Amino acid sequence: MTDRSNSRIRGGGKRRRAPGKRRRATTVAAWSAAALVLVGGSGLGYAYFKLDGNLKGVDINAQLGGDRPANTDNGSQDILVLGSDSRAGANAKYGEDGGGARSDTAMIVHIYKGHKKASVVSVPRDTLIERPACTDSDGKTVSGEQEAMFNTAYEAGGPACAVKTVEKMSGIRMDHYIEVDFTGFKKLINDLGGVKITTTESINDPKSHLRLDPGTHTLDGEKALGLVRTRHSVGDGSDLGRIQLQQAFIKALMNQVKSVGVFSDPKKLYDVADTATSAITPDSQLDSVNKLVGFAGGLKNLGTDDVKMITLPVQYDPNDGNRVLPLDKASQQVWTALRHDKPIPASATKDSAGDKGDADDVVKNH
Repeated sequence: MTDRSNSRIRGGGKRRRAPGKRRRATTVAAWSAAALVLVGGSGLGYAYFKLDGNLKGVDINAQLGGDRPANTDNGSQDILVLGSDSRAGANAKYGEDGGGARSDTAMIVHIYKGHKKASVVSVPRDTLIERPACTDSDGKTVSGEQEAMFNTAYEAGGPACAVKTVEKMSGIRMDHYIEVDFTGFKKLINDLGGVKITTTESINDPKSHLRLDPGTHTLDGEKALGLVRTRHSVGDGSDLGRIQLQQAFIKALMNQVKSVGVFSDPKKLYDVADTATSAITPDSQLDSVNKLVGFAGGLKNLGTDDVKMITLPVQYDPNDGNRVLPLDKASQQVWTALRHDKPIPASATKDSAGDKGDADDVVKNH
């Protein structure tokens, strides 16, 4: 049984209004690739050399071996995007390092055949799941655990264990893995010139160091990071509300990437690509500029209207309001749809606590 004392989800399902009114670094990942596409078309030989040196891949396939779901060859792709929460080094200001990196943000991104549509499933960090035994990067076996918090998979066994846990949950083989960190996220936002959002309510969260009045704001990297980490002053103060904030911010970031003029500004183009490649740790199949350019070519035309974002269907744990449990039937609807490259049915999220809040209404993108 996992230790449930280190709470993040709060409120036990009860709504709580704070006096005022979260993607964390994972927002970088999908659109880092878009910047690389531009570099690929620019013919900058030095850029290729320099950016290749930024990329350090993780050989997920070698660590996982053959005990994985079947590789469905239907033209779709599935990517696990993880925001690692190491509090060491430049990230130390965001909290104490509790003994290693954690994955407080996780998204399964499904790119449909034809690469014109995508679905994103956010997994709350405090979801209680069955964590399978896995092998870490040092080749050591990490024991499995019943009723483990989802984010312990990364903490216990690193990227491969996180991928294996997602594959165990979903029955879907992950084609790729991309991890992003705090510092790179902030710098990328700054390189893009900030991200414009409109808040409909005040946000005042001392824990994420963010204070915003209602109105339109252009967030720099520090404030953007604060927004995607905010939960205490939005909705019921839970991680479920923070996920909704993250999803709203992702769409704002997508719009910003498309509008900043990197096509016509070689220096901005290079700065964005340099930051993006430094900020991410991809799997070994994406650990060069050429590989990323090929991958990103299928993503660059996706707009906000082409991406459906949901939270894994969950309910608050009746034995501990600081944890959530997957709604088995509804979750299987989600995974079955994605396995068959079909849209996620609306009925899958109808009874989920994860999509009941109004935190996404607090942040509007432009």
